[in-house]
Amino acid sequence: MGVLNVTPDSFSDGGRYAAAEDAVRHALLMVEQGAEILDIGGESTRPGAREVPVSEELERVLPVLEALRPRTDALLSVDTRKAEVAAAALDAGADWINDVSAGTHDPGLLEIVAAAGCTYVAMHARGKPADMQERPHYDDPVAEVTAELTERVEACLKAGIEPSRLVLDPGIGFGKRLEDNLALIRGLPRLKTMGYPLLIGVSRKSFIGTLTSVEQPADRLGGTAAAVTACVLGGADVLRVHDVAAMAQVVSVATAIAQVP
Repeated sequence: MGVLNVTPDSFSDGGRYAAAEDAVRHALLMVEQGAEILDIGGESTRPGAREVPVSEELERVLPVLEALRPRTDALLSVDTRKAEVAAAALDAGADWINDVSAGTHDPGLLEIVAAAGCTYVAMHARGKPADMQERPHYDDPVAEVTAELTERVEACLKAGIEPSRLVLDPGIGFGKRLEDNLALIRGLPRLKTMGYPLLIGVSRKSFIGTLTSVEQPADRLGGTAAAVTACVLGGADVLRVHDVAAMAQVVSVATAIAQVP
């Protein structure tokens, strides 16, 4: 899954693809490099980010989605927490909705997803982007994330989302400390026992910067490669990344290593 942030303030590439034509050009390049899914986000969910009004998010996302839909067979995902944005995106041809709140921000989103029959990514997070990194605490990150995701799965199923359409994301970096992020990556085999595909986003994140002392997110390619390798070996099904060409190589090699002869 290639990351396509059409925002001015995302943590790694904010503003770089804010113009629709630049975003479309980069998206098509990512497909050439090996992305099978493009994840379009019109609201930054980095720590401390402000909430974006629905109208502003739609102004950012829809032109890109509408321009891409006839030009690629790649799956198009829209990264949003809002029912109104999800509905408009699905009408414009989106295949997936990727919700960092797992339906807690706007519960009406679950009913829209259910009616559309699209794939839905439910991600674990504690708190909202504005406050999620204020003293997060876990005693057993894997057990607690599993329990809280199980509650969200039940909400999704109650809303009418088909189990075959659910993908789960443990939310690396979302209300997590360094040790929590590492525990969750190590614990992916336990998370797999929930029975749903796992989407993992480790690309360029701050825990990599902490471990490597690399300040600029775009310079964290090596650390991202190591984390992506660990995720593949742990059983991740979808890797959400910025550097598609390099990570496609990482995934190919890690997948070959993980295969049982």
